[in-house]
Amino acid sequence: MQKPTLDPDVADSAPDELTLTAYDEQHVVTYVRLLQAEGEGADWREVARIVLHIDPEREPNRARTAYESHLARAKWVTEQGRLLRGTGSR
Repeated sequence: MQKPTLDPDVADSAPDELTLTAYDEQHVVTYVRLLQAEGEGADWREVARIVLHIDPEREPNRARTAYESHLARAKWVTEQGRLLRGTGSR
């Protein structure tokens, strides 16, 4: 697994493949931050702005879609467990 970037830009939507991707490996820190924010009850708009770098005031649909897809992917990655243990998609 590559060393993940601490604050990478994100695509408009997360991958939806049934296997872990290079994108997942690059965004593991993003996924952790999303899960932590959800656990703390953070407002999705604030999370989109800070974690995903998308302004929900200017681009509400894009921000919501990116937030929902990346949070869903973060949960999927966690359920798979492999990525966070360092045995990614190789």
